[in-house]
Amino acid sequence: MGIEVNHDTPAYGHRTFQVFMTQPETPAGKTIGPNKLTYNDEMIKGWMGVGTQLNGLGHVGVDNVYYNGNREVDFVTVHGVKKLGLEKVPPIVTRGVLLDMAAHFGTDLVREGTSFGAAAIEAVARKQNVQLRKGDVVLFHTGWLGLIGKDDKRFLAGGPGIDREAARYLAAKGVVAVGADTWALEVVPAEPGAGTFEVNQFLIAKKGIYVLENIQTAALAKDKAYEFLFVLGHPKYTGTTQAIINPVAIR
Repeated sequence: MGIEVNHDTPAYGHRTFQVFMTQPETPAGKTIGPNKLTYNDEMIKGWMGVGTQLNGLGHVGVDNVYYNGNREVDFVTVHGVKKLGLEKVPPIVTRGVLLDMAAHFGTDLVREGTSFGAAAIEAVARKQNVQLRKGDVVLFHTGWLGLIGKDDKRFLAGGPGIDREAARYLAAKGVVAVGADTWALEVVPAEPGAGTFEVNQFLIAKKGIYVLENIQTAALAKDKAYEFLFVLGHPKYTGTTQAIINPVAIR
């Protein structure tokens, strides 16, 4: 369910991603040994928050305080976080649930600024004949990811998503992670009265629920695969709070 990541992938704010190909020991057509070995290596200059991503518990805080009362001054260093790093997160293998919000709204692309509350979640789950359970990974399909490469400016300017009520509802269900085919998960522009990425703050910093962004959900929605085995073995880069991922759905 991951998208391709390259230098053209649109990303929030300052984030960029580049790959540099190098042949450090075989330059200009040279070879190694009598068997004429040649090879390629890559260097990456980029941000972890590009493309399909996992946002961990050290990524978002409230007034410099992160999940479980960890203060930024105590655990954040220039070389990574000393607590809450993604290397401590085990592989996530659990039941996945897709909620097709595009079908709910009768469109291929749910418009930016469209929010989903608890009532909408319950209505879609009822229509799809699924129940949200403790330990689930819940994904929302909106069609928003289809804008990449077609209208990147619109893609980054906003998006549909869950509101604060929905976040509280999902947390009460005991879900492990919440994701969507959008770059923010929550509705952008935010609902009236909401602060900056307040849904992400609530889920990550207050409830310890992982956030998944830019998840490729179109194939699941097309196949009406509303329940599946969600499998994620993410890279364990020490001290990171985000990772580019490629989760898999198995029916």
